[in-house]
Amino acid sequence: MTRILEAILRLENLHHTYGSASERPVQALRNVNLTIHRGEYVAILGHNGSGKSTLARHLNGLLLPTGGDVWVKDGNTKDPAALRAIRATVGMVFQTPDNQIVATIVEEDVAFGPENLGVPHAEMVTRVDWALDQVDMQAFRHRAPHMLSGGQKQRICIAGVLAMQPDVLVLDESTAMLDPLGRAEVLAIVQRLNREQGVTVVAVTHFMQEAVQADRVIVMDGGEIVLQGTPRDLFRQADRLRALHLDIPPITELALALHEQIPGFPPDLLTSEEFVQAFQQQALTTRPAPLITYPAPPAAHAAIPLIELDHVVHDYMRDTPLEVRALHDINVTIRQGEIVGVIGHTGSGKSTAIQHMNALLRPHGGRVTILGQDVSQQQVDVRAIRQQVGLLFQFPEAQLFERYVGDDIAYGPRNLKLSREAVRERVRHAMTAVGLDFTDFKDRMTFGLSGGQMRRVALAGVLALEPKVLVLDEPTAGLDPESRRQLMAHILALHQQGTTLVIISHNMDELAAICDRLYVIADGRTALEGSPAQIFAQVDTLQSLGISAPTVTLIMAELAKAQAIPATPTVYTLEQAKRALLALLTPS
Repeated sequence: MTRILEAILRLENLHHTYGSASERPVQALRNVNLTIHRGEYVAILGHNGSGKSTLARHLNGLLLPTGGDVWVKDGNTKDPAALRAIRATVGMVFQTPDNQIVATIVEEDVAFGPENLGVPHAEMVTRVDWALDQVDMQAFRHRAPHMLSGGQKQRICIAGVLAMQPDVLVLDESTAMLDPLGRAEVLAIVQRLNREQGVTVVAVTHFMQEAVQADRVIVMDGGEIVLQGTPRDLFRQADRLRALHLDIPPITELALALHEQIPGFPPDLLTSEEFVQAFQQQALTTRPAPLITYPAPPAAHAAIPLIELDHVVHDYMRDTPLEVRALHDINVTIRQGEIVGVIGHTGSGKSTAIQHMNALLRPHGGRVTILGQDVSQQQVDVRAIRQQVGLLFQFPEAQLFERYVGDDIAYGPRNLKLSREAVRERVRHAMTAVGLDFTDFKDRMTFGLSGGQMRRVALAGVLALEPKVLVLDEPTAGLDPESRRQLMAHILALHQQGTTLVIISHNMDELAAICDRLYVIADGRTALEGSPAQIFAQVDTLQSLGISAPTVTLIMAELAKAQAIPATPTVYTLEQAKRALLALLTPS
């Protein structure tokens, strides 16, 4: 139940426009009216470019309205004299951690906010200790932030805001780079702050399951609020949400699928506890059939190994006092034509491992063989390797640097000394492959695109080199559900054309549906390898390694634990779960 005491944030007829009249202005927000009460937990959903982040940046005066007003308690963000108090009241965590880290040592970065608020030294030390404990980063307090993984950096940013002890905590996609268990831990912290300490929470997210925790969900489209209500009220409107390029939580989607075939089954379930209870009640009125099983697929045929990492070791800041061993013993083989997923907890060494796959990093121990070349040999042709093994980084937008889209994609082919006609054809083909119209996009300003479009341009720039292997580090992180589906469809189309794929992702549902094999990396070591069925059958082992199984796998495990269904081989995709549970409840 929402605890409403008083209004703490008020947005009145808020408008925001980017750019001047001479710069083709873009209206990002229009006529937004919103009141958020003290102690409320509000989730904001919307597709990329809907205005969510722009709205969030108005809540602590980082952006000022071009029309209307934003009130924080009794202060107006347009009043310069009120801004210090407003920013002490509203703490914000951004999507990209590198935009928020300011110090060279972790504990100093966490202390930066309290220090600027004039918090006494003794209290500041206590706050830093507490905040680092909350995000489980105490062991990294003396490390340099730039040596941390993306997910670890995000935890540091969250700790820095928590140390300020704000009345309002604004999270702008701040869990996007965390692994599932890390995301759950951070959300548990946020929920505890909200429920026990009365901190008002405003969470911008693309993870529908995160919105389930909220008191109220707000949906934005075209810079306007188009829907709002409780999570249960909102997620009943599955068709409307999909029309807005959003999803519903997997549990709700599974419940809705059962409801369509069994009208008595409730369609608006939000949690696994609700689902198990509803399933048990439904099973009492039916005679369950045997559960459909999904045995592990046969072993893959002995395709040609393209990349082999054999007992690879890698150190950062080698031979300095700051030396850190990131990889201890990595063993990975990528065969021609496969889709291989790489999973692991935040900071496990995944990104470091894949940067060895195109010789961007060289091993300090072990052996790396790429397309038959041992990268430790002096005569290795690194240029040829990088033409054949394309790498898309964790924040692919950072790979963009040219002013115009066409020039950015053409950069690689031009450096191959191809003819102008050949470069143009490669750019056209790469843009088509990622769903960007050549005529419409080639002359657009690169940094005027949406996040999803920028990511496609970065991918096209890699594809223009026509690589045999495409290595993708969190390619869909931070994208809305529709953009995620579109990008993955384009990536899978490349696989159909013969490209071998290696994908790092924290989205277990996504990997379960597409991968031939999975590698689990933990603490710089290869911990597990196998098919999705083989890996996700080991739920307890995965959790001990800081990894979560797909949502439906966890639901099926809960049903089996409650003896609502027989113990079963792993069900790891939504379609498998739908078929298996419908067969149980509607035996022929």
